[in-house]
Amino acid sequence: MAKVTATTALEPVSFSDLLGWPEDDHQAAFQAFTSSAPAVLASKNSTAYLRAACGSALETNATGLTSANVAQSFFEEYFTPHRIVCADESGLLTGYYEPELAGSLTRTPQFSFPVLARPVDLMNLVEESQRGALSDRLTHGRYVEDGSFEPYFTRQEIDEGALDGLGLEIVFVADPVDLFLMQVQGSGLIHFADGSAIRLSYAGKNGHPYSSVGRHLIETGVFTQDAMNLGALADWLKADPARARPLLWHNLSYVFFRVLGTEQQTHTLGTDSIPLTPLRSLAVDTGFHDLGLPVYLTAPALDHTTEGQSGFRRLMVAHDVGSAIKGPERGDLFYGSGSVAGVKAGMTNHAVKFFPLLPKRAAESE
Repeated sequence: MAKVTATTALEPVSFSDLLGWPEDDHQAAFQAFTSSAPAVLASKNSTAYLRAACGSALETNATGLTSANVAQSFFEEYFTPHRIVCADESGLLTGYYEPELAGSLTRTPQFSFPVLARPVDLMNLVEESQRGALSDRLTHGRYVEDGSFEPYFTRQEIDEGALDGLGLEIVFVADPVDLFLMQVQGSGLIHFADGSAIRLSYAGKNGHPYSSVGRHLIETGVFTQDAMNLGALADWLKADPARARPLLWHNLSYVFFRVLGTEQQTHTLGTDSIPLTPLRSLAVDTGFHDLGLPVYLTAPALDHTTEGQSGFRRLMVAHDVGSAIKGPERGDLFYGSGSVAGVKAGMTNHAVKFFPLLPKRAAESE
Protein backbone atom coordinates (compact mmCIF):
# COMPACT_ATOMS: atom_id res chain seq x y z
CA MET A 1 0.00 0.00 0.00
CA ALA A 2 0.95 3.63 -0.30
CA LYS A 3 0.88 5.15 3.16
CA VAL A 4 -0.64 8.42 4.36
CA THR A 5 1.49 10.36 6.84
CA ALA A 6 1.20 13.66 8.68
CA THR A 7 2.76 15.43 5.69
CA THR A 8 1.52 13.23 2.84
CA ALA A 9 -1.97 12.67 1.48
CA LEU A 10 -3.37 10.56 -1.34
CA GLU A 11 -6.04 11.76 -3.75
CA PRO A 12 -7.80 9.30 -6.08
CA VAL A 13 -7.65 10.05 -9.79
CA SER A 14 -8.90 8.19 -12.83
CA PHE A 15 -6.79 6.20 -15.29
CA SER A 16 -7.70 8.81 -17.92
CA ASP A 17 -5.73 11.32 -15.79
CA LEU A 18 -2.53 9.32 -16.27
CA LEU A 19 -0.66 10.80 -19.20
CA GLY A 20 0.28 8.00 -21.60
CA TRP A 21 -1.71 5.26 -19.85
CA PRO A 22 -3.44 3.90 -22.99
CA GLU A 23 -0.12 3.63 -24.86
CA ASP A 24 1.80 1.79 -22.12
CA ASP A 25 2.76 -1.86 -22.52
CA HIS A 26 0.36 -3.22 -19.92
CA GLN A 27 1.31 -6.81 -20.68
CA ALA A 28 4.93 -6.11 -19.71
CA ALA A 29 3.75 -4.32 -16.56
CA PHE A 30 1.50 -7.26 -15.69
CA GLN A 31 4.41 -9.72 -16.00
CA ALA A 32 6.51 -7.52 -13.70
CA PHE A 33 3.62 -7.42 -11.23
CA THR A 34 3.20 -11.20 -11.24
CA SER A 35 6.95 -11.71 -10.78
CA SER A 36 6.71 -10.18 -7.32
CA ALA A 37 3.34 -11.74 -6.43
CA PRO A 38 4.82 -14.84 -4.70
CA ALA A 39 6.98 -12.64 -2.45
CA VAL A 40 3.99 -10.44 -1.60
CA LEU A 41 1.86 -13.47 -0.75
CA ALA A 42 4.64 -14.82 1.48
CA SER A 43 5.31 -11.55 3.30
CA LYS A 44 3.74 -10.86 6.67
CA ASN A 45 4.04 -7.13 5.91
CA SER A 46 1.76 -7.25 2.85
CA THR A 47 -1.83 -6.06 3.17
CA ALA A 48 -4.73 -8.42 2.55
CA TYR A 49 -5.90 -6.22 -0.33
CA LEU A 50 -2.58 -6.37 -2.17
CA ARG A 51 -2.29 -10.09 -1.54
CA ALA A 52 -5.75 -10.60 -3.02
CA ALA A 53 -4.78 -8.69 -6.17
CA CYS A 54 -1.57 -10.72 -6.43
CA GLY A 55 -3.48 -13.98 -6.09
CA SER A 56 -5.84 -12.94 -8.87
CA ALA A 57 -2.91 -11.95 -11.06
CA LEU A 58 -1.29 -15.34 -10.65
CA GLU A 59 -4.58 -17.07 -11.51
CA THR A 60 -4.97 -14.89 -14.60
CA ASN A 61 -1.38 -15.51 -15.63
CA ALA A 62 -1.81 -19.27 -15.26
CA THR A 63 -4.43 -19.26 -18.01
CA GLY A 64 -1.79 -18.23 -20.52
CA LEU A 65 -4.28 -15.79 -22.04
CA THR A 66 -2.85 -12.53 -20.71
CA SER A 67 -3.07 -10.23 -23.73
CA ALA A 68 -2.36 -6.51 -23.56
CA ASN A 69 -6.09 -5.83 -23.24
CA VAL A 70 -6.50 -8.39 -20.46
CA ALA A 71 -3.54 -6.89 -18.59
CA GLN A 72 -4.88 -3.35 -18.88
CA SER A 73 -8.32 -4.48 -17.75
CA PHE A 74 -6.77 -6.26 -14.76
CA PHE A 75 -5.12 -3.10 -13.45
CA GLU A 76 -8.23 -1.02 -14.08
CA GLU A 77 -10.46 -3.58 -12.36
CA TYR A 78 -8.34 -4.15 -9.25
CA PHE A 79 -6.67 -0.76 -8.67
CA THR A 80 -7.39 2.95 -8.35
CA PRO A 81 -4.57 5.38 -9.17
CA HIS A 82 -3.79 8.11 -6.62
CA ARG A 83 -1.96 11.40 -6.73
CA ILE A 84 0.53 12.03 -3.92
CA VAL A 85 0.00 15.38 -2.22
CA CYS A 86 2.80 16.48 0.09
CA ALA A 87 4.51 19.63 1.31
CA ASP A 88 7.65 18.78 -0.67
CA GLU A 89 6.50 18.04 -4.21
CA SER A 90 10.00 17.70 -5.66
CA GLY A 91 9.91 14.06 -6.74
CA LEU A 92 13.21 12.60 -7.94
CA LEU A 93 13.94 9.59 -10.13
CA THR A 94 17.45 8.14 -10.38
CA GLY A 95 18.68 4.90 -11.93
CA TYR A 96 20.62 1.79 -10.98
CA TYR A 97 21.93 -1.27 -12.79
CA GLU A 98 23.89 -4.50 -12.46
CA PRO A 99 27.62 -3.93 -13.16
CA GLU A 100 29.67 -6.50 -15.05
CA LEU A 101 33.26 -6.91 -13.87
CA ALA A 102 36.18 -9.16 -14.69
CA GLY A 103 37.34 -11.21 -11.73
CA SER A 104 39.20 -14.20 -10.38
CA LEU A 105 38.40 -16.88 -7.80
CA THR A 106 41.92 -16.45 -6.40
CA ARG A 107 43.91 -13.36 -5.52
CA THR A 108 46.37 -12.41 -8.27
CA PRO A 109 48.46 -9.30 -8.96
CA GLN A 110 45.73 -8.18 -11.39
CA PHE A 111 42.74 -9.14 -9.22
CA SER A 112 43.52 -8.27 -5.62
CA PHE A 113 40.41 -6.61 -4.15
CA PRO A 114 38.06 -9.08 -2.45
CA VAL A 115 34.29 -9.22 -2.72
CA LEU A 116 33.17 -10.42 0.70
CA ALA A 117 30.38 -12.74 1.81
CA ARG A 118 28.19 -11.90 4.79
CA PRO A 119 30.01 -12.49 8.10
CA VAL A 120 28.33 -14.94 10.50
CA ASP A 121 28.30 -12.40 13.35
CA LEU A 122 26.38 -9.76 11.37
CA MET A 123 22.92 -9.30 12.90
CA ASN A 124 19.86 -7.56 11.44
CA LEU A 125 18.24 -4.90 13.59
CA VAL A 126 15.46 -4.29 11.05
CA GLU A 127 13.90 -6.39 8.32
CA GLU A 128 15.79 -6.16 5.04
CA SER A 129 12.68 -4.74 3.34
CA GLN A 130 12.82 -1.82 5.79
CA ARG A 131 16.55 -1.09 5.63
CA GLY A 132 16.02 1.74 3.14
CA ALA A 133 13.14 3.36 5.02
CA LEU A 134 15.11 3.17 8.29
CA SER A 135 18.52 4.00 6.83
CA ASP A 136 18.96 7.04 9.08
CA ARG A 137 19.85 4.67 11.93
CA LEU A 138 21.92 1.53 12.42
CA THR A 139 20.21 -1.33 10.58
CA HIS A 140 22.75 -4.06 11.38
CA GLY A 141 25.36 -4.72 14.04
CA ARG A 142 27.04 -7.51 15.98
CA TYR A 143 26.99 -9.14 19.38
CA VAL A 144 30.32 -9.38 21.18
CA GLU A 145 31.56 -11.97 23.68
CA ASP A 146 30.01 -10.39 26.77
CA GLY A 147 26.57 -10.42 25.08
CA SER A 148 26.48 -6.70 24.40
CA PHE A 149 25.67 -5.21 21.02
CA GLU A 150 27.82 -2.81 19.04
CA PRO A 151 27.97 -1.26 15.57
CA TYR A 152 29.65 -3.35 12.91
CA PHE A 153 33.01 -2.47 11.39
CA THR A 154 33.03 0.56 9.09
CA ARG A 155 34.11 0.53 5.44
CA GLN A 156 37.55 1.80 6.42
CA GLU A 157 38.00 -0.83 9.13
CA ILE A 158 36.97 -3.60 6.73
CA ASP A 159 39.27 -2.28 3.98
CA GLU A 160 42.11 -2.17 6.52
CA GLY A 161 41.67 -5.84 7.46
CA ALA A 162 39.03 -6.13 10.19
CA LEU A 163 37.59 -9.26 8.52
CA ASP A 164 40.82 -10.75 7.19
CA GLY A 165 41.37 -14.44 7.87
CA LEU A 166 37.68 -15.35 8.09
CA GLY A 167 37.48 -16.92 4.63
CA LEU A 168 34.82 -14.49 3.41
CA GLU A 169 36.38 -13.83 0.01
CA ILE A 170 34.03 -14.87 -2.81
CA VAL A 171 35.98 -13.48 -5.76
CA PHE A 172 38.61 -10.84 -6.41
CA VAL A 173 38.26 -7.85 -8.75
CA ALA A 174 40.80 -5.45 -10.21
CA ASP A 175 39.67 -2.04 -9.02
CA PRO A 176 38.39 -0.81 -5.62
CA VAL A 177 36.23 1.86 -7.28
CA ASP A 178 34.45 -0.76 -9.36
CA LEU A 179 33.91 -2.81 -6.20
CA PHE A 180 32.52 0.25 -4.41
CA LEU A 181 30.12 1.00 -7.28
CA MET A 182 28.96 -2.63 -7.35
CA GLN A 183 28.18 -2.33 -3.65
CA VAL A 184 26.16 0.82 -4.31
CA GLN A 185 24.20 -0.98 -7.05
CA GLY A 186 23.65 -4.08 -4.90
CA SER A 187 24.42 -6.79 -7.47
CA GLY A 188 26.98 -7.76 -10.08
CA LEU A 189 28.04 -10.18 -12.80
CA ILE A 190 31.61 -11.42 -12.45
CA HIS A 191 33.22 -12.72 -15.65
CA PHE A 192 36.17 -15.11 -15.51
CA ALA A 193 38.95 -15.68 -18.01
CA ASP A 194 37.49 -19.02 -19.14
CA GLY A 195 34.31 -17.30 -20.36
CA SER A 196 32.09 -18.31 -17.43
CA ALA A 197 30.32 -15.85 -15.15
CA ILE A 198 28.57 -15.85 -11.80
CA ARG A 199 25.90 -13.51 -10.49
CA LEU A 200 26.32 -11.89 -7.08
CA SER A 201 23.45 -10.45 -5.09
CA TYR A 202 23.10 -8.34 -1.95
CA ALA A 203 23.43 -10.41 1.24
CA GLY A 204 23.53 -7.71 3.91
CA LYS A 205 25.32 -4.54 4.94
CA ASN A 206 27.30 -3.42 7.93
CA GLY A 207 24.38 -1.25 9.04
CA HIS A 208 25.96 2.19 8.98
CA PRO A 209 23.95 4.94 7.24
CA TYR A 210 24.73 5.45 3.56
CA SER A 211 26.60 8.64 2.63
CA SER A 212 26.80 9.70 -1.01
CA VAL A 213 30.36 10.28 -2.20
CA GLY A 214 29.00 12.18 -5.21
CA ARG A 215 26.98 14.49 -2.96
CA HIS A 216 30.04 15.07 -0.79
CA LEU A 217 32.08 16.11 -3.84
CA ILE A 218 29.33 18.52 -4.90
CA GLU A 219 29.12 20.04 -1.41
CA THR A 220 32.89 20.50 -1.25
CA GLY A 221 32.98 22.21 -4.65
CA VAL A 222 34.82 19.50 -6.60
CA PHE A 223 31.82 18.97 -8.92
CA THR A 224 28.84 21.08 -9.85
CA GLN A 225 25.40 19.50 -9.66
CA ASP A 226 25.09 19.53 -13.47
CA ALA A 227 28.48 17.88 -14.01
CA MET A 228 27.94 15.02 -11.57
CA ASN A 229 26.90 11.63 -12.92
CA LEU A 230 27.99 8.05 -12.30
CA GLY A 231 30.50 7.99 -15.16
CA ALA A 232 32.11 11.28 -14.15
CA LEU A 233 32.34 10.11 -10.53
CA ALA A 234 33.97 6.81 -11.50
CA ASP A 235 36.51 8.51 -13.79
CA TRP A 236 37.44 11.08 -11.13
CA LEU A 237 37.91 8.44 -8.43
CA LYS A 238 39.97 6.14 -10.67
CA ALA A 239 42.25 8.97 -11.80
CA ASP A 240 43.96 9.07 -8.40
CA PRO A 241 43.58 5.94 -6.21
CA ALA A 242 45.36 7.55 -3.25
CA ARG A 243 42.90 10.45 -3.38
CA ALA A 244 39.94 8.15 -3.85
CA ARG A 245 40.49 5.85 -0.88
CA PRO A 246 39.62 8.31 1.96
CA LEU A 247 36.69 9.58 -0.09
CA LEU A 248 35.29 6.07 -0.38
CA TRP A 249 35.70 5.77 3.39
CA HIS A 250 33.46 8.84 3.72
CA ASN A 251 30.65 6.33 3.11
CA LEU A 252 30.79 4.13 6.22
CA SER A 253 28.29 1.69 4.70
CA TYR A 254 29.63 -1.61 3.34
CA VAL A 255 27.67 -4.25 1.39
CA PHE A 256 28.24 -8.02 1.48
CA PHE A 257 27.27 -10.41 -1.32
CA ARG A 258 26.14 -13.97 -1.98
CA VAL A 259 26.52 -16.12 -5.09
CA LEU A 260 23.23 -16.80 -6.84
CA GLY A 261 24.68 -19.09 -9.51
CA THR A 262 25.80 -18.84 -13.10
CA GLU A 263 24.68 -16.01 -15.34
CA GLN A 264 22.47 -18.33 -17.38
CA GLN A 265 20.76 -19.91 -14.36
CA THR A 266 19.89 -16.76 -12.42
CA HIS A 267 18.21 -13.36 -12.54
CA THR A 268 19.10 -10.07 -10.88
CA LEU A 269 17.20 -9.92 -7.60
CA GLY A 270 15.66 -7.10 -5.59
CA THR A 271 14.41 -7.18 -2.01
CA ASP A 272 12.86 -10.44 -0.78
CA SER A 273 14.50 -12.16 -3.80
CA ILE A 274 12.08 -10.52 -6.25
CA PRO A 275 13.36 -10.91 -9.85
CA LEU A 276 14.06 -7.49 -11.33
CA THR A 277 12.65 -6.46 -14.70
CA PRO A 278 14.58 -3.79 -16.63
CA LEU A 279 12.59 -0.54 -16.96
CA ARG A 280 9.71 -2.00 -14.92
CA SER A 281 11.28 -2.57 -11.49
CA LEU A 282 11.46 0.37 -9.11
CA ALA A 283 13.27 0.82 -5.80
CA VAL A 284 11.09 2.77 -3.36
CA ASP A 285 10.92 3.95 0.22
CA THR A 286 8.92 1.25 1.98
CA GLY A 287 7.99 3.80 4.60
CA PHE A 288 5.52 5.00 1.96
CA HIS A 289 5.07 2.18 -0.59
CA ASP A 290 4.75 -1.55 -0.01
CA LEU A 291 6.84 -3.95 -2.04
CA GLY A 292 4.83 -5.31 -4.96
CA LEU A 293 2.73 -2.15 -5.35
CA PRO A 294 2.21 -0.86 -8.93
CA VAL A 295 3.27 2.78 -9.32
CA TYR A 296 2.71 4.81 -12.48
CA LEU A 297 5.53 7.28 -13.18
CA THR A 298 5.62 10.40 -15.31
CA ALA A 299 9.01 12.07 -15.84
CA PRO A 300 8.57 14.57 -18.72
CA ALA A 301 12.26 15.45 -19.09
CA LEU A 302 13.57 11.87 -19.07
CA ASP A 303 14.26 11.22 -22.76
CA HIS A 304 17.27 8.87 -22.85
CA THR A 305 15.48 5.82 -21.46
CA THR A 306 13.05 4.89 -24.23
CA GLU A 307 13.60 5.59 -27.90
CA GLY A 308 10.96 7.37 -29.94
CA GLN A 309 9.11 8.71 -26.91
CA SER A 310 9.16 12.16 -25.38
CA GLY A 311 9.50 11.77 -21.63
CA PHE A 312 9.02 8.68 -19.50
CA ARG A 313 5.50 7.44 -18.75
CA ARG A 314 5.25 3.89 -17.51
CA LEU A 315 3.67 1.57 -14.96
CA MET A 316 6.37 0.32 -12.62
CA VAL A 317 6.30 -2.14 -9.72
CA ALA A 318 7.98 -1.62 -6.33
CA HIS A 319 10.55 -4.41 -6.30
CA ASP A 320 13.47 -3.05 -4.33
CA VAL A 321 14.71 -0.64 -1.67
CA GLY A 322 17.83 1.47 -1.29
CA SER A 323 19.51 3.40 1.50
CA ALA A 324 19.41 6.62 -0.54
CA ILE A 325 15.76 6.21 -1.58
CA LYS A 326 13.86 8.34 0.92
CA GLY A 327 10.47 9.99 0.47
CA PRO A 328 7.04 9.40 -1.09
CA GLU A 329 8.14 10.42 -4.61
CA ARG A 330 11.71 9.15 -4.58
CA GLY A 331 12.48 6.22 -6.86
CA ASP A 332 15.37 4.32 -8.42
CA LEU A 333 14.73 2.84 -11.85
CA PHE A 334 16.38 -0.50 -12.67
CA TYR A 335 17.99 -0.45 -16.12
CA GLY A 336 19.37 -3.98 -16.42
CA SER A 337 22.93 -5.29 -16.71
CA GLY A 338 26.11 -4.05 -18.31
CA SER A 339 27.81 -0.86 -19.40
CA VAL A 340 24.99 0.51 -21.59
CA ALA A 341 22.54 0.13 -18.72
CA GLY A 342 25.12 1.76 -16.46
CA VAL A 343 25.45 4.80 -18.71
CA LYS A 344 21.69 5.30 -18.83
CA ALA A 345 21.35 4.77 -15.08
CA GLY A 346 24.12 7.27 -14.40
CA MET A 347 22.38 9.89 -16.55
CA THR A 348 19.07 9.55 -14.71
CA ASN A 349 18.43 12.33 -12.22
CA HIS A 350 15.03 13.71 -13.15
CA ALA A 351 11.89 15.21 -11.69
CA VAL A 352 9.08 12.67 -11.44
CA LYS A 353 5.48 12.29 -10.34
CA PHE A 354 4.32 9.11 -8.62
CA PHE A 355 0.80 7.74 -9.04
CA PRO A 356 0.56 4.67 -6.78
CA LEU A 357 -2.16 2.20 -7.73
CA LEU A 358 -4.03 1.16 -4.58
CA PRO A 359 -6.14 -1.99 -4.53
CA LYS A 360 -9.75 -0.83 -4.89
CA ARG A 361 -11.02 -2.38 -1.69
CA ALA A 362 -8.24 -0.65 0.22
CA ALA A 363 -8.97 2.70 -1.45
CA GLU A 364 -12.68 2.33 -0.70
CA SER A 365 -11.96 1.70 2.99
CA GLU A 366 -10.06 4.98 3.47
